[in-house]
Amino acid sequence: MSDDSVIHRARSRETWAAAGAAKAPLAATVAISSAVNLLMLTAPLFMLQVYDRVLPSRSVATLVGLAGVALILFLIQAVLEVFRARILSRFARLTAERLGERLFRQTLHRGIDSAGAEDGQQALRDLDTVRGFLGSPAFTAFFDLPWVPLYVAVCVLFHPWIGAAVAVGAVGLGLLTLLTDWASAGPARAAAEAAAERRSLAGMVQRTAPLVTALGMRARLAAAWAERDRRHLDVAETATDRAIGFGSTSRLLRTVLQSGILALGALLVVRDEATAGVMLAATILSARALAPVDTAIANWKSVAAARQAWTRLVAFLPAREPALPTPLPAPRESLRVTALSVAAPGTHTLVLHDVNVALKAGSALGVIGPSGSGKSTLARALVGLAAPSRGVIRLDGAALDQWEPDALGQALGYLPQDAGLFEGTIAQNITRFDPDPDPEALLRAARSAGVHEIVLRLPCGYDTRIGSGGTGLSGGQTQRVALARALYGDPFLVVLDEPNANLDTEGERALTAAIQAVRARGGIAVVIAHRPSALTAVDRILVLNEGRVQMHGPRDEVLAELGQVARTAAARPPDPPAAAAQAGTRAA
Repeated sequence: MSDDSVIHRARSRETWAAAGAAKAPLAATVAISSAVNLLMLTAPLFMLQVYDRVLPSRSVATLVGLAGVALILFLIQAVLEVFRARILSRFARLTAERLGERLFRQTLHRGIDSAGAEDGQQALRDLDTVRGFLGSPAFTAFFDLPWVPLYVAVCVLFHPWIGAAVAVGAVGLGLLTLLTDWASAGPARAAAEAAAERRSLAGMVQRTAPLVTALGMRARLAAAWAERDRRHLDVAETATDRAIGFGSTSRLLRTVLQSGILALGALLVVRDEATAGVMLAATILSARALAPVDTAIANWKSVAAARQAWTRLVAFLPAREPALPTPLPAPRESLRVTALSVAAPGTHTLVLHDVNVALKAGSALGVIGPSGSGKSTLARALVGLAAPSRGVIRLDGAALDQWEPDALGQALGYLPQDAGLFEGTIAQNITRFDPDPDPEALLRAARSAGVHEIVLRLPCGYDTRIGSGGTGLSGGQTQRVALARALYGDPFLVVLDEPNANLDTEGERALTAAIQAVRARGGIAVVIAHRPSALTAVDRILVLNEGRVQMHGPRDEVLAELGQVARTAAARPPDPPAAAAQAGTRAA
């Protein structure tokens, strides 16, 4: 057995265990379905008794008695069907609740890699699909299908020919169901994939709508979306056409079968092998026997969609829930990076090669280098967002994966290049949506980031609501609020990626003061920078080039060495080929 097969089986067991933990609702549904299907015999038996007993005897009392019993049984059946529907609705909700939390955690985990963000959104939609199916009549039909043999057996008691006709019809509809599944699987899968591609493009365009408009790309992207939409509609139309065809065939077969059983019953009555009551009761009972199969075929599109959604959920969720690591005390002493190598997401191409850094409490490291040298990848690795291909990152001697993620997050402050503010109030963003925030810590972080006075000038102060990404704030304001969020709670390690990209002179002074404050309270700051103004408060500098460390040491020494290298390069005469190329360029 292959490793992939073993992993899939483990995932399937874990997912079914999470969904099937609610055994009581399913057991109750099975019991109620048994009673409902037994009560379904009321109508044909009532019809049989009316034709074979009441009409020949002309007894009104017998008719009233039978009608009263039938009415009571009909009422009980209706109540039980309501109970069954409500139980399945609760079962669907319970399944969604049990899987939803695991699904959301996995979505967050996959979302660290931008390539997995769409998978997480699809998984959430798949959970809604499964929940809707579990509460639908299509799922209820599967509880009625095991009772088809009972109805066939009762028809056999009426007459063997009637039982044989119903059995043949049930088998025919069952084969039609399998054929429906086989013929619809491919188009349904293709339709789901085409819909995912269409949603992906639409989501990207929506996120970048201002840029798309500014660059005059609206018509081109609209044409690209129309092409994907046309492809989705084509495959969806194929799937729908097949579903309609098989559904119509099913209804035709069922109608022909019921009429045929009625004709067969009439023939038996003519030949004195059955009564009129048997004829009508068999007709009603045959309709009931074939109803679950017909319902399954009519709703097979939702059955196929739910099955595909469940398959994707099994593949999306981890094989088993990871055990929570032993709690560790908050880091207070050191950061050590040993032989760190990190690959680009989804590839084996290394972006960082054998990076070594050791920092003690009260230190600040500036990381510089040309674009594409791996600076942001190092920042992501330091906060646990980029998994090392080789090497290790340790806080107080413990590797990052030895910390519970939320506990580690409380010890970290991170400001990415894209500030990434959330929809909510400014206070909620700074306090990281803490349900019980510390007002003093909030104000301290805001003052450290130099944003306190700016927030007070807003219409509602700290209660001002902003949109996703900081909508409603300027670029500089957004970056300062994000800096305050990174400083909230006095984290031990603060990693700032291009923190002065949108800051004015006053903002850069606040940034320098914030880094100095981190050092003064015994924290560690790592600052990724292009502009020298961000390095004023650091005591060490790391120079990266093509993912490798070129220089590393005290700030003044590294800056002096970089200055010497720059002066030497400027004084060196160009190589003849290079000079000729430059001359050719100037001539051109």
